[in-house]
Amino acid sequence: MGEPTFEIPLARKAAERRLNSWKEIAAYLSRDVTTVQRWEKREGMPVHRHQHDKRGSVYAMTSELDAWIESRRLRVEGLDSRPEDEFESKPEIETPSIPQNRRTSPRVRRTGLWFVLGALVCLCLLPALLTTVRLVARYRETGKAPARIQSIAVLPLRNLSGDPAQEYLADGITDALIGRLSEIHDLRVISHTSVMRFRNPQQSVPEIARALGVDAVVEGSVIRDGSRIRVTAQLIRGATDAHFWSESYDREMRDVLTLESEVAQLVAEKVEVTVTGEERQRLAAVRSVAPEVYESYLRGKFVLTHESGKAAMEQCIAYFEDAIHRDSTFAPAYLGMAEAYDQLGTVFDGVPPAETRPKAVSFGRQALALDPNLVDAHVVLANVFQKQWQWSDAESEYRRALEVNPNGAFAHLGFALWLSCQGRTDEAVAWIQRARALDPVAVSGGDVSWILFQAHRYGEAIRESRSTLAIQPDDATTLTGLGFSLVANGQALDAIPVLEKAVSLSKGSPATTGVLIRAYAHAGRRGDALRLLAELKQRRKAGYVPAAAFVNAYLGLGDNEQAFYWLEQAYKEQSNILQFVKTHPYFDPIRSDHRFVELIHRVGLG
Repeated sequence: MGEPTFEIPLARKAAERRLNSWKEIAAYLSRDVTTVQRWEKREGMPVHRHQHDKRGSVYAMTSELDAWIESRRLRVEGLDSRPEDEFESKPEIETPSIPQNRRTSPRVRRTGLWFVLGALVCLCLLPALLTTVRLVARYRETGKAPARIQSIAVLPLRNLSGDPAQEYLADGITDALIGRLSEIHDLRVISHTSVMRFRNPQQSVPEIARALGVDAVVEGSVIRDGSRIRVTAQLIRGATDAHFWSESYDREMRDVLTLESEVAQLVAEKVEVTVTGEERQRLAAVRSVAPEVYESYLRGKFVLTHESGKAAMEQCIAYFEDAIHRDSTFAPAYLGMAEAYDQLGTVFDGVPPAETRPKAVSFGRQALALDPNLVDAHVVLANVFQKQWQWSDAESEYRRALEVNPNGAFAHLGFALWLSCQGRTDEAVAWIQRARALDPVAVSGGDVSWILFQAHRYGEAIRESRSTLAIQPDDATTLTGLGFSLVANGQALDAIPVLEKAVSLSKGSPATTGVLIRAYAHAGRRGDALRLLAELKQRRKAGYVPAAAFVNAYLGLGDNEQAFYWLEQAYKEQSNILQFVKTHPYFDPIRSDHRFVELIHRVGLG
C-alpha cells in the first residue's frame, strides 16, 4: 500500500500568509488536527508558538510549510530507494507532496511510447512492491506475518466546524460507525460509552489502543458547512502508530447514512476481517434521510448518551418525537424512544413503571418492524420483559441480540442479570466477566459488583465497587451498590457515609434512601432511620415513591409485617426489586415464610 499524499494547489502557494491555529494549519494541509500535531512533534514540521507557549496557541507560515513538504517528499523518495533490509528500521510515515511540473527531457521523449507506458506501470506497482518488501523483511526478521486485526476502536470524531453546538453531529456519526462495525462477528468493536473518554485525548494512539485492548483505531474529524458535510477518517495500527488507510468524504447532509456505510465498509476491507454475505448486506444497507430528521435524531441521541435524570429523558424524547413526526419510517428514532422510556422508568427520580414500560415495548417493536437488525432494540425489549417477569421472552430477546452481535457487551450484561434472577449465580458471574472483557469501560466494576452481591460474594463486590469509585468517585449508582454490599457484609457503619453521599448526589433518590434507612437501623441509629422513613412517607403523598424503598427500610428495621405489606405493593407495580426475589441477600431473613415462598412462585421463579 502506498504512502498517502496530498497536494497543495499552486494558486494557494502563490500568496504568503499566516495560519493562526491548528485548525487553519490542518485545513491548509487537508489533514485533521491530530495528524498535523503529530507531524510537528515527531517530524519537525515548522510551527511557531506565541509567547505564552500554550499548545493550542500556534501559528505557521505557508511558505515554510510548503518548503517543509517539498523537503519531506524528497526525503521519502530517498527512503524508498534504500535496500529492502533498511525499511524495517524506520516507522512508516504519512508524507505530504507538492505536485511538480517538470519539462520532459529530450532523452525521455526519444524512448517512445512503450517505455513511457512501462514506466507508468512500474510507478503504479511501486507502492504495492514497497509494501511487499516491508512485509517480507518483517517476516524474515520475526518469522511471522503482521498480526491480524481482530479488534478495533472508533475514537470520537472531532468537531472541526468551529461551533460547539455541532458536537452532536460528530458524536452521532461516531456512534453510527461503531454500530455498523459491531455487526461483524469476526471483529470486536469497543462501545460508544468506552471511547467517549478519549474525546480529547492526551495519550498517543498506542497508549489508547493498550488501554482499550484493541489492535487498531479509527480516528478522524467532521466539518459541517451549511448543507454539506466532510468526514475524514484514518485507520491506525495500535502497536506501531502506523497509518495504513485514510480518506475524506464530502457529501450533502441527506446522504450522511450512505457516507457512514462507505466508511464502515472500507474499514472492514482494510483490516481484512472476514465479513459474511449477510453482514456485507447490512453494512451496505442505506437509505436517504432528510437532514432535519437526522439532526433531530442525533440531538436526542446526544442527550440520551451524555445526560441523565427525568428532565433529560423528557428532552431527548421530544427530539425523537420530532424525528418520527417528520419521517415515520426512520427506525433509529423509534429505538431512541424505547431506550429513553426504559431509562425514564429506572432513573433516580423516575416515574411509575406502568407509565414507561408499555411505551418502551411499543417503540422497541416498531423499531424492529422497520429494521429487524437493530440489536439494541432486542436488548431494550429484553430488559423490559425481565422487569415484567416475562422470563422466556426476555431470554429470547437477549439470545437474538447475541446472535446478531456476539460481541455486544450490553447484551452480555443483560443476560448476566437474567441468569442471576434465575438463581444461576455462578453462570451470571461468568457472563458479567465476559461482558467486561468485551468492553472494560462500558461494563463497570459497579455492574460486576451487583452480580457478585446477588451471589452473596460481598468481599469481591466491595472491591469491585471501590475500584470503580477510585476513578469515578461521584457515581451515585456505584456508591449505592457499595452501600448494599457493605450493609450485607455487616459493615453498616462504613456504609452510612457512602449512602449519605449517594443520596445527596442523586437528589434524594427514594431507592437509595431506603437502603440508608436499613444502614442506620443496623448501625443502631434507629432514630435517624425512623426520621428518614417518615420523610419517605411524606414524599409519597406528593408523588411516586417506589415500593421497594419501603421494603428495604422495613426489613432493615426488623418489621416483617410492614415489609410484606410493601412487598405486595411492589408486586402490584412490578417493582424492579422483584426481579431479584430469588437471590437478593436482603430477603434472606424471610425466605422461609410461606408468604415469601408464594411470592417467588407468583413472579414465575418458583
